[in-house]
Amino acid sequence: MKGFRFTQYVPPQDPEKNTFENLLNIFLQLVTMTGGDVAEALSWLTNLDKRYNLTNPNYGIGDFIEDLKSKGYLTEENQKGEFKITGKAEQTIRKSALEEIFGKLKRGKSGQHKTTHSGTGDERGTDRRAFEFGDNLDQIALTDSLRNAQANHGLSGEYLLTEDDLEVMENEVRSQTSTVLMIDISHSMILYGEDRITPAKKVAMALAELIKTRYPKDTLDIIVFGNDAWQIEIKDLPYLQVGPYHTNTVAGLELAMDLLRRRKNPNKQIFMITDGKPTCLKVGIKYYKNAFGIDSKILAETLKLAAQCRKLKIPVTTFMIASDPYLKEFVKEFTKVNNGNAYYSSLKGLGDLIFEDYRRNRTKRF
Repeated sequence: MKGFRFTQYVPPQDPEKNTFENLLNIFLQLVTMTGGDVAEALSWLTNLDKRYNLTNPNYGIGDFIEDLKSKGYLTEENQKGEFKITGKAEQTIRKSALEEIFGKLKRGKSGQHKTTHSGTGDERGTDRRAFEFGDNLDQIALTDSLRNAQANHGLSGEYLLTEDDLEVMENEVRSQTSTVLMIDISHSMILYGEDRITPAKKVAMALAELIKTRYPKDTLDIIVFGNDAWQIEIKDLPYLQVGPYHTNTVAGLELAMDLLRRRKNPNKQIFMITDGKPTCLKVGIKYYKNAFGIDSKILAETLKLAAQCRKLKIPVTTFMIASDPYLKEFVKEFTKVNNGNAYYSSLKGLGDLIFEDYRRNRTKRF
């Protein structure tokens, strides 16, 4: 009889494919840092190639650009004929951010979150209890009920199965959450030689992709706030840039509350990523600004909205990516009035904190 000898199989490597994938990863990171400016990202990539030899004689940056176009990551079909990233590239950036920040998470069933409540629900649990009048028949745990009948009545004579023998499986109530993510785009987010806006964008993209893929029944609205506040789409995140703005926290909270009023979900929450105190307030058509310390007028309006959010059962979780003592005092007072949460996070740990708080809020009713 003919036999087979199995040895270790090493698949052939495709150097060009590996080079493209490596360059793609770097390119997408650079596009995020440049706010979607493809020309600048490619210029940076070319300089990095000169310094670190990212390409080889058989595959250069020009080949990479052609592959980006042929594979649907870049397009020149616009009025100015400039390179622009496509929807495919935007989604790849979000997936990359998700893997980078939440890569340790195990993928679960999409769109459902456990709560601490049980009863009538849409997901089978593991808890058992005695049958009660009104329970659905499809909740009956048949094996457990038959075992109870044997224990209670034995096997002799007629086989009996009574109501007292029945056990039912609890259904876990699943909840939906509406989240508004506020991102500070004031000028301080790029001051002092530290790029704070890029990690904030990555966290926003990761959270968006997580909700879209794992919790599709939840909603996520994204707001940016500087002198004013406005809503942006998820697809706009890679292009987000800091402006010459002050920090109008009041405008951001007002818009967040307005968006959440339209949502029908019982659970609502606001996440706010910022690196400073509120320094701006719009009064009529004019802006009231004071960047020197904490202004009592601006603070009063900010705390007033914090109290309104608490009354509406909308917790605000503040992620302060700065550690100045007087900023901590502001956040402490804001959190106390709102009864929310606050974290003083480094940029490195921001993603983990946001996910943990998001997941924690999925297990309780506000």
